[in-house]
Amino acid sequence: LCPTCRGSLTPNIRNLAMEKVASAVLFPCKYATTGCSLTLHHTEKPKHEAICEYRPYSCPCPGTSCDWEGSLEAVMSHLMHAHKSITTLQGEDIIFLATDINLPGAVDWVMMQSCFGHHFMLVLKKQEKCEGHQQFFATVLLIGTRKQAESFQYRLELHGSCHRLTWEASPCSIHDGVAVAIRSSNCLVFDTATAHLFADNGNLGINVTISMCCP
Repeated sequence: LCPTCRGSLTPNIRNLAMEKVASAVLFPCKYATTGCSLTLHHTEKPKHEAICEYRPYSCPCPGTSCDWEGSLEAVMSHLMHAHKSITTLQGEDIIFLATDINLPGAVDWVMMQSCFGHHFMLVLKKQEKCEGHQQFFATVLLIGTRKQAESFQYRLELHGSCHRLTWEASPCSIHDGVAVAIRSSNCLVFDTATAHLFADNGNLGINVTISMCCP
């Protein structure tokens, strides 16, 4: 009831007094129990919580409908048990072999690389564009935080008999994922003609080198 006229209040009437109180109060992030120490105004909370470093990690495996969520420490265990088809190679310099790149439609190729005490997810994504035009996107994600990702560089190289295509960048964290890497152009992009230039019998080998950034 309205405290002045005692009439009933409809649900869409704003409580200006409480809004004024809330605007002066700082609220903890809902992920405070997992480590976030930020306090924010109520208008800032949703935006922060959507990208909070302490929110649960989603399954980073592209091309699947997996709805798993959990801690960073549990990601590799999940991948090994739920996505057993993903191969892991050891070392700073490996060959990521994408087989049958001529498969129709949208396709994802995924491999893990382990070095420097961390795991990296290598992803090659083929997407269908308008009028049958296809594009390939190759990128590297760190199974780790954004801060940890800043400590590394990756290099992707395609080699042909007379050609070489190289891309160098910092990996994204799996908290951001492949979609963010593509939107922010943090990936190697090439078309079908380029893929065929470097492919051998429909298989594309990408040399992947991980290095640590100089302090």
